[in-house]
Amino acid sequence: MKSSGRPTVLVVDDEPDMTSLCEAWLSDDADVRVANSGRDALETVDEDVDVVLLDRRMPDLLGSEVLERIRDHGYDCRVAMLTAVSPDTDIVDMGFDTYLTKPIDADELRETVQRLEALDDYDDSVGDLYSLVEKRVHLERTHAADELEDDDAYQTLLDRIDTLEERIDRNVETLDDNAFRAAFSEL
Repeated sequence: MKSSGRPTVLVVDDEPDMTSLCEAWLSDDADVRVANSGRDALETVDEDVDVVLLDRRMPDLLGSEVLERIRDHGYDCRVAMLTAVSPDTDIVDMGFDTYLTKPIDADELRETVQRLEALDDYDDSVGDLYSLVEKRVHLERTHAADELEDDDAYQTLLDRIDTLEERIDRNVETLDDNAFRAAFSEL
């Protein structure tokens, strides 16, 4: 998420009415970009995009092809397939984060973007927490407890760990069961 605190969402659908509707629903809380074809999506996506809402069936490139190219280019964004196509077992190997079947309403779309953002923040927070805890462990192995107790840098480290743990707890509360399972699907 950018420093503005607003995620950048790319809505990709070959139906301009659908992209306009999604843009209207999300524009209060996100910076929204639209693309009305797979090729336009690939020209529009960049490292600033946090979430992609991707139609599965488009005439020029299928959503699965667009998704594969997004991943091949190394863009680190969350992807929700937003489509009228009911899922089949072919979705197992697709690299998306969630699957939404149309029709969808404004609340469901906003909640999905929020969950995907929370999932992304959760991933970052867990990595940061791991790094900080590793530092704490190494300091505690090599220094006496009373020495660390009076050290400002060590106390700041402990405060940072507490803050991250609280953020992770809040993010876990934001994730529903399906999003939580998706967070750990590759473990």
